[in-house]
Amino acid sequence: MKLRHFILCILASLTLARIASAQSRQQVKTDSVLTLLKKYYNNRQADSIYNLCGTAFRKELSLDAFKGVAYNSLFRMGNITDASLISFLNNKVGRYKISFNYSTLQLLLSLDEHNKIEMMLFKPFKEESKAKLKLVASDNKMHSLMDRQVDSVVRTYIQKENTVGMSIAVIKNGITHSYNYGETARGNGKLPTSNNLFEIGSITKTFTATLLAWYANAGIVRLKDPITKYLPDSVRINRQLQGITLQMLSNHTSGLPRLPDNLAETTKDQLNPYKDYTKANLFSYLRVCSLDNKPGEKYAYSNLAVGLLGMILEKVSGKSFEQLVKEIICIPLGMRSTVQHVGPLLKPQMVSLYNEDGNPTPAWNFNALAACGSLRSSLKDLIVYAKANMQPTNGRLGKAIQLTHRQTFYHDVKVALAWHIISVNGTDYIFHNGGTYGSSSFMAFNSTNKLAVVMLSNCGENTDATGIDLLKKLQMSASGKKK
Repeated sequence: MKLRHFILCILASLTLARIASAQSRQQVKTDSVLTLLKKYYNNRQADSIYNLCGTAFRKELSLDAFKGVAYNSLFRMGNITDASLISFLNNKVGRYKISFNYSTLQLLLSLDEHNKIEMMLFKPFKEESKAKLKLVASDNKMHSLMDRQVDSVVRTYIQKENTVGMSIAVIKNGITHSYNYGETARGNGKLPTSNNLFEIGSITKTFTATLLAWYANAGIVRLKDPITKYLPDSVRINRQLQGITLQMLSNHTSGLPRLPDNLAETTKDQLNPYKDYTKANLFSYLRVCSLDNKPGEKYAYSNLAVGLLGMILEKVSGKSFEQLVKEIICIPLGMRSTVQHVGPLLKPQMVSLYNEDGNPTPAWNFNALAACGSLRSSLKDLIVYAKANMQPTNGRLGKAIQLTHRQTFYHDVKVALAWHIISVNGTDYIFHNGGTYGSSSFMAFNSTNKLAVVMLSNCGENTDATGIDLLKKLQMSASGKKK
């Protein structure tokens, strides 16, 4: 992937699956490079910093050009006095707060397969949103220990000035506990309910994986099928694509980049980036694309890959992605509010959406890449979906769900089919999240411990930390440990 495209993806797309997990080997490597970077920076050793950079970075910026930036801009901010991790996205991109003598910036840092710097991008640092002065409304009765645990965690999120509304479900020992906070639209005074619709973003990918597993179990496709089997002749001639399988599209090991290079040029509305990206645009890109990594060898989160998988499943079935989700998953499970397109009956239930700064933003619409993040759903439906995943039946759908949980990649990050496996205080959870410009979602469950958490927010402010914190509290109380 070209560096400028990588940077564009970071700045323009909030669909990154921001995987919250214990510190990974990749994060340790990235932190180590940052330590060297800080040392060389404070010694004003531009050459040494540049030697930390890989091929992709050097193609974009020569040594002389880098020295110009370093001496004319970066070094003028004084020494680096502190560097702290904010988040580690997709087991790939470290987001750090960098404090200088005269300024504070945010650094996005990622490494290539040789542990050389692939991206080093300084941005203005944005402090956490201020807190609301008034306590946000909630239907949490505060009667039980769980009620209080949920409230103590969720308040940290919902009391931020930029957030608006949130719906949460905890499924524990077969019993469901639901909670709602805030408003469906800023200032309307209407508390969300379990029937309100939210964008679920990349949780959509787990539905796509279930469709793939369903067709694989039926013998209609195989997980190891090459994707070229399902592509037009004009596309399959690209030799770069010939080692990619359907499974690799689902577990993010295809080598395809996060987004296609021609997405930006097709975007007519910057607030709705996927709306105008057509099948013709996708095929045009695939004919000439190059891979970032050899298929099957490296995890690299890709909306493009899962979008392509959905399009292949549409070709196999002769049905749209939305039809497949409805017929194979939603109707059998009784999920009536999980849709790609919100019709007149459901429209009144759709919440208003707000970006990370708390400003109104439109819902996203999808075309060719629908399978990567197009679904809307309600807390009520996602409770059903979580339970179906925690206790899959022996029917066709249940067996497909079971297959999506089977781990397919083991290096640095654990991935099944779309679902990721994260560790929270030593306990593994099957997990996915979602994010659009105006929403953030979280789902994690452990069938053995009979525990699941679902979170839906109508703000782009990420919910991962909130979800992980709640899992930690629930685990501690279940094990009898003191909080």
